[in-house]
Amino acid sequence: MGILLIEDDKKIGSFIKKGLLEENYAVSLVTNGEEGLFEAKNFDYDLIILDVMLPEKDGFTICRELRDFGVTIPVLFLSAKDRIENKVSGLNFGGDDYLTKPFSFEELLARIRALLRRKQKYKTKTLKIDDLELDPVSRKVFRDKAEIRLSAKEYALLEFFMRNQDHILSETKIIEHVWDMNYESLNNTVNVTLHNLRSKVDRGFDKKLIHTIRGMGYIMREEE
Repeated sequence: MGILLIEDDKKIGSFIKKGLLEENYAVSLVTNGEEGLFEAKNFDYDLIILDVMLPEKDGFTICRELRDFGVTIPVLFLSAKDRIENKVSGLNFGGDDYLTKPFSFEELLARIRALLRRKQKYKTKTLKIDDLELDPVSRKVFRDKAEIRLSAKEYALLEFFMRNQDHILSETKIIEHVWDMNYESLNNTVNVTLHNLRSKVDRGFDKKLIHTIRGMGYIMREEE
């Protein structure tokens, strides 16, 4: 499951992202409102965790603009603003839930699971491209009806690709979304994981699905 976390407090953001990664969620963390709005509009996420007080654009405005734009991704507000009127405003602007800081990480997880379960009732569970299928609930992957065994990082990387079909994904974007470590220390790790994933997904098939765009990154799409 892909989660967009928009939180300008680096300590809180890193804590939440680390915890969610340990729960096998794929997480993108951004620290200002304008970048968060761009991410939410242009990439496919299952859930947005949204702070209210943000630089450049506040969380209530982001949520309202997303709803006006037609984005229906569930939004969980996470804010130190704990007055009833703040919670009412968040829900009226299009939020689906509102959790106040400080918070229990277990409660945050429970609310995330509840929102994702609700979302799954209205969304096809299986992601597909050509004869490749990924079930986010069972976390199983099949190509041409044969199951493909993936490591946790290979699975997270494939899910990120499949949720962003036909989008060029830079190596930096991949690292930000799938890993929670320093870029320099991850360069070789990402290359190895990507190589292994391509071997498992594409090797032995006439149609290749993961493509390199020289100088830009990688894209998942069907060959014409």
